[in-house]
Amino acid sequence: MPPPKDVVKIAIQMVGAIPQLIELEQTKPLSSVLKDVCDAWSLPNAERYALQYADGRQTYITESNRRDIKNGSILRLTTSPDQEAEQLYVGIQSKNVDVKTDSLKKLASLSQDITFAQEFISRNGLKQIYSIVEEGNDTGEMLAHTLKAFTELMEHDFVSWENLSTVFIKKIVSYVNMNAVDASIQQLSLSILENMVPTSRLLFEVVRKEVTLDRLFTHLQVTNAQLQLKAMALLIALLLSATDAERQDMMDYLREKNIRQFIHKNIIHSSEPLGDEMAHYLYVLQSVSLNLCEHRMKMSMDPYSQEQRDLLQSLRQTAFESESEVPAGSFSTERRRSLCAKEFRKLGFLNNSNPAEDLRRAPPGLLALDNMVYFSRNTPSAYSRFILENSSREDKHECPFARSSIQLTLILCEILHIGEPCSETAQAFYPMFFGQDHFFEELFCICIQLVNKTWKEMRATQEDFDKVMQVVREQITRTLNLRPTSVELFKTRVNTLNYSEILKLRQTERLHQEETLAVPVLELREKLKPELLELIRQQRLLHLCEGTLFRKISSRRRQDKLWYCRLSPNHKVLHYGDVEEGVQSPPIESLTEKIPVADMKMLLVGKECPHTKEKSSGKQNKDVLELAFSIVHDVEEYCLNFVAPTRYEFCLWTDGLNVLLGKEMTSERTQTDLDVLLSMELKLRLLDLENISIPDDPPPIPKPPSNLNFCYDFSQAEQ
Repeated sequence: MPPPKDVVKIAIQMVGAIPQLIELEQTKPLSSVLKDVCDAWSLPNAERYALQYADGRQTYITESNRRDIKNGSILRLTTSPDQEAEQLYVGIQSKNVDVKTDSLKKLASLSQDITFAQEFISRNGLKQIYSIVEEGNDTGEMLAHTLKAFTELMEHDFVSWENLSTVFIKKIVSYVNMNAVDASIQQLSLSILENMVPTSRLLFEVVRKEVTLDRLFTHLQVTNAQLQLKAMALLIALLLSATDAERQDMMDYLREKNIRQFIHKNIIHSSEPLGDEMAHYLYVLQSVSLNLCEHRMKMSMDPYSQEQRDLLQSLRQTAFESESEVPAGSFSTERRRSLCAKEFRKLGFLNNSNPAEDLRRAPPGLLALDNMVYFSRNTPSAYSRFILENSSREDKHECPFARSSIQLTLILCEILHIGEPCSETAQAFYPMFFGQDHFFEELFCICIQLVNKTWKEMRATQEDFDKVMQVVREQITRTLNLRPTSVELFKTRVNTLNYSEILKLRQTERLHQEETLAVPVLELREKLKPELLELIRQQRLLHLCEGTLFRKISSRRRQDKLWYCRLSPNHKVLHYGDVEEGVQSPPIESLTEKIPVADMKMLLVGKECPHTKEKSSGKQNKDVLELAFSIVHDVEEYCLNFVAPTRYEFCLWTDGLNVLLGKEMTSERTQTDLDVLLSMELKLRLLDLENISIPDDPPPIPKPPSNLNFCYDFSQAEQ
């Protein structure tokens, strides 16, 4: 007979004693459970003891988390958190260096537990940590343990970062700015400052003033990958917390220091593989840099601004320089106005009498004008060739430069997500962005010439404008998906992908998607579906058995902690647990936490997940919402929360979990895989019917003959 729902069978260990096997009643107070355990080992003062997990993170068992204990869990009887906190509080004040160092080392380890952290902080333990940092001159092992303990204690958000003293902050800053300091101390110091910056404007200003961009650039140039990563993290935190004007100044300074070229050469093309964290920071740096264009993108042209009107006139003068050399007095005002209107029409403005009207649409606003001016000034020969070539064509066949430029700028803004907030998890940066100054403008110069080339290949007229721009968008998107490492390589590849290639690719994709719609074939599809769905189910379960590495993401900042989850080979238990960076596929025995499949009740996805509801910010990150899912087990209050690394993993895991729950697979990947398998199976089965049309209806069955005399009589033949 199975045990009651509120009873779990567990083992309890203690050093030097025979383990106890007990049935833990979840309705029984924890203090009573501890007393029974201590009595069994003849231990007095049960209130001085506590239970904690023997494996994994060794979390203390409390009334709030006791429901997480599973059948078969191994616990350990240990000193209670309040006793441990008291001992370490005294130990870190010891005059004996060895005792003090050991206490700080243990403190750094135990501070990960929220119960212990609360007890230690309630004893004003952080004040002692501050004192060790502020008053000590040690830069060795003791300081490293102190900073690690401080970081872990602050992680629980019991104390505001704004409570830190100026002396403490300057001491942390000094470790970052000193040269002769152990790398581990500098890493911890950079991490502390990174956490500090987003919490208040005052702390941001202190850190920005004390830690110069030059110093961060120095840390980026080291060979220590972890130190490099922490320096990049602080740089990103500063950029995200700055005002628009400050961000612009910081990016201008970094441009002077050629940070893009340094990253392109020494980080992206380093001999070491690029980690997920660094890839995310490079994505954010790219996003912040491109978003500097947002102001111009959202600003409409002011027809009364002399500066903007001069930029507009410069386009006309550069294109028609020889005609503009005629002295102004040679023409009447009306004639000059007519000539200007004609030239603006040749430039491709829809409103040639007042071209500023074309640029009042925002986005792309003045960003389109900036791009046109950059193209005319930096590649004048290509600009003149574009204008003059189209001026010589028939009106309906000319490619309008200004109209194309405005639409192309808008397309590039959409593709590069200019004006959108940074994702918390994205890692999709373009390597060529870091290899080129004025990246957006240079990309525009390549793509506007591509528009003219594609226009000619399509033999387009003015009515085909939208079709041409749609093809150009596809050319740019497909080429960017190849992640070219330089602008030159992008130019080569995007020009190779001409209109005929786009048509071939579309045709190929269409053939892959299309299926014969004859009724017999549709019936065959339905007959094959159950067998192929079972194949997909088996594949999903195999993927769960292989397991996946997940990242822990908090509401406050991106975490670098990892955990792994996998299904047991018999499909009865989910194993999971924390793992270190670099571990790809840990053995199932090392994953100490377990959830029996029989205890799983429900699968939640997206906004229904508790870890997406817990986020403090009002605007939910779209990426996290799309990748979040949770397993509800035992009772609904207890969930195992996931954020999948990719959409592909999200689909496979949610499908696999639905299979385990006996439900239908609902992800878009299931439909895609089923379509691919059905397509392959149908093509194999219909191979012999190639070029034979399959009728929608089966041929009619003929009427029975009037007699059966046509049948051969074998008996007569034998005679």
